[in-house]
Amino acid sequence: MATDSILRPGELKDVLLREIEAADIQPLDTQEVGTVLEVKDGIARVYGLGSAMSGEMLEFSSSETGQTVTGLALNLEEDNLGAVILGDFLHLREGDEVRRTARVLEVPVGRGVVGRVVDPLGNPVDGLGPITPDGHRKVEFKAPGIVVRQPVKEPLQTGIKAIDSMIPIGRGQRELIIGDRGTGKTAIAVDTIINQKGQGVICIYIAIGQKKSTVASVVERLKERGAMEYCTVVVASASDPAPMQFIAPYSGAAMAEHFMYGHNEATVCIYDDLSKHAQAYRQMSLTLRRPPGREAYPGDVFYLHSRLLERAAKMADAEGGGSLTALPVIETQAGDVSAYIPTNVISITDGQIFLETDLFYSNVRPAINPGISVSRVGGNAQIKAMKQVAGRLRLEYAQYRELEAFAQFGSDLDDATQRQLARGARIVEVLKQPQYTPMPVENQIAIIFVVTNGYLDDVEVENIRQWELDFHDFLGSNHADLMQEINAKKILDDDLTERLRQAITAFKAIQ
Repeated sequence: MATDSILRPGELKDVLLREIEAADIQPLDTQEVGTVLEVKDGIARVYGLGSAMSGEMLEFSSSETGQTVTGLALNLEEDNLGAVILGDFLHLREGDEVRRTARVLEVPVGRGVVGRVVDPLGNPVDGLGPITPDGHRKVEFKAPGIVVRQPVKEPLQTGIKAIDSMIPIGRGQRELIIGDRGTGKTAIAVDTIINQKGQGVICIYIAIGQKKSTVASVVERLKERGAMEYCTVVVASASDPAPMQFIAPYSGAAMAEHFMYGHNEATVCIYDDLSKHAQAYRQMSLTLRRPPGREAYPGDVFYLHSRLLERAAKMADAEGGGSLTALPVIETQAGDVSAYIPTNVISITDGQIFLETDLFYSNVRPAINPGISVSRVGGNAQIKAMKQVAGRLRLEYAQYRELEAFAQFGSDLDDATQRQLARGARIVEVLKQPQYTPMPVENQIAIIFVVTNGYLDDVEVENIRQWELDFHDFLGSNHADLMQEINAKKILDDDLTERLRQAITAFKAIQ
């Protein structure tokens, strides 16, 4: 054979390409199928899904039951991937098939989810039938940038006197509720939800790692007060696998973002609590063989919470002006706010409400410590009238706390000190508030005006609770127009101040 008739490699390639292009080849429907190498503690190691994305949903087919379970690809390694299983992993076995979905994790969102109790994947757990969502939204979503935000300046009224007067929360803020077990953290969150009735605020309560009985009692309280009409409860209970507890807060944030971005509404997300969320993430990370860091938490535990809480924002007017207010809850051990997770979350948030065990057991409830508690938004999140009356309140309260400690050692106190101690005791009494009784802002302004201007100095401390109840009844029946004007004007001008003084004097005269 002549040597010049042999095709060179380059020519051969060109011929083959031309032949392939000319041929009418039907596209094949191919699917990448992987195999389970091992399953343990809600974690699966999968071989054969080389092109899977981080955060992609996977479908595990159980050879035992024939059912499919959703998984989430997290660790992308050289020859296999580590996935967390969002559901019952006990029926999965080595050798079971795993398929890619080419979709990242999504949850159902919209009006159909409001008023329901759902799991972190958006499946109903309240026995009220299936959910009809408006659509689906990605669980992980990039936080809005600086340009599309505006400063926090619109108040979010909690209805709790001590918070609205001294540690105000604004729409779009991130305010941490921190304290030991059983100091009333959830109570503050529930009262805040109840107080949003009629305010046009959508509330998402995310229960992470709690007992189902505890969550059921919270849902019952919300139903009793008609709060479930504008509230969604996302539950990843203590009996749920760690991956479900891990995605719960992100699912709740996605449900709130639908209303914030899509409908320009105000929303509130309560993450109860992020201590258990971090523990679930630690469990997951250690099982995935990620290297442990301080207190055995993985190195990205700060990013775990920062990417969640940065999703809270007050959007600029040009972007619709919607807002997402985040109220994360952290449980401390013996009041230690300098532990790893508490300091992380304190540094991410715009202030904290610190609840103290000693105050709680000395019957000061809500047990808020005004010394450590702070709102970094300050008076921007208050209406002008509240700013006018509450300015002196915090100062007098702080002075009282200092004097109280000093007075324990001194026997002879001058008149000025005794007057300050008496005033402080009355402030503490006024700021006490029973659970599930949020107070309208105009009533808060009236009673704080009373105590800071000395109208309670001649009332015995043990009679103040009853005096306050009677005073609110008196204002509601005889001076309803005054209360409405304070609420409408949002500022105490000379006329309103004088009329409020006259109402107080008239009430004191009939006492």
